[in-house]
Amino acid sequence: MSHVQQITVLGATGSIGLSTLDVIARHPERYAVFALSGFSRLAELEALCLKHRPRFAVVRDEQAAELLSGGLQSAGLSTEVLIGESGLCTVASHPQVDTVMAAIVGAAGLKPTLAAVEASKKVLLANKEALVMSGDLFMQAVKHSGAVLLPIDSEHNAIFQCLPNNYANGLESVGVRRILLTASGGPFRETPLEQLAHVTPEQACAHPNWSMGRKISVDSASMMNKGLELIEACWLFNTRPAKVEVVIHPQSVIHSLVDYVDGSVLAQMGNPDMRTPIAHALAWPERIDSGVPPLDLFAVARLDFQAPDEVRFPCLRLAREAADAGGTSPAMLNAANEVAVEAFLQRRIRFNEIPSIIEDVLSTQPGVAVEGLATVLEADRVARSLAEQWLTRRG
Repeated sequence: MSHVQQITVLGATGSIGLSTLDVIARHPERYAVFALSGFSRLAELEALCLKHRPRFAVVRDEQAAELLSGGLQSAGLSTEVLIGESGLCTVASHPQVDTVMAAIVGAAGLKPTLAAVEASKKVLLANKEALVMSGDLFMQAVKHSGAVLLPIDSEHNAIFQCLPNNYANGLESVGVRRILLTASGGPFRETPLEQLAHVTPEQACAHPNWSMGRKISVDSASMMNKGLELIEACWLFNTRPAKVEVVIHPQSVIHSLVDYVDGSVLAQMGNPDMRTPIAHALAWPERIDSGVPPLDLFAVARLDFQAPDEVRFPCLRLAREAADAGGTSPAMLNAANEVAVEAFLQRRIRFNEIPSIIEDVLSTQPGVAVEGLATVLEADRVARSLAEQWLTRRG
């Protein structure tokens, strides 16, 4: 390969960003870091800049920019520091960028990810919330721009690997009966229901299989993460919520499955390490070493499956209802969840109150048809306001 691909990593200091940089560093002949962004971990971002020497770095505000610029200049680096959402959109759409890893957590990733799509980049989508929020708008932008969209969530990447190339016209057209979306069940899969009111943020963030950030770890514990992934799967693979079935698989070895009408069921398997889907998407349609050790089936020994319990995990039910409702309902679901999770991490609410906030928001403000990005952003704003009002009433 003669051309060294220039990569922008949005959310470089998070777990996906760090895994991406690990894979990139293993293949310096193929990839170079063009830009990095970080939100609050300024020291970590500076260290990454010193190691990868990007042309640009993006931080949240002017104070952070001054601190980072000073540190980089004293080290002799010429990295230009940009600020905020406009800086993120600049590095996502820059003419010299080939590929964008969209790994910013939450709604904050929507605009820069869309900017990358509209600039016809190869977009590695780890920010599921962007697609959950904007759905049809996002996929229409992909279609019109000619951008290449590749899923990074291990489940969606697994489905992508198990589907034929010509699935875009609908799964029925390629003989797919359903998608089986696997979930570990998180740390509270077997916790007595009466104890869920008393679990701590530390317990919620202690995922049994994956190393993730705090927000996504809580989402995994509540299974909202799987609900968001259900919505994401519908948009990525042009299918209906009824065609996506969630399966609890505690070992996290089978990352998802595709069930065909002839009785064949194709599964993608591997160790629970995000470098596998990242390497797959970076090199697609080729394959490269990810640094992940081979799967030892003898050590795994067994694979277990069970149906999810929506009494234990009401967030999964709420997500499916939002997917069925369509319009701005998924955006409002996501916004209310972000507020609720942050409140839980701050110990303002109990774990089992997360779905209570979300259900209150969705019942108070029904979704409306999406007429443009402004509609989505307004729904996000309203849902956050309603969630904050719930918190205020609770005291």
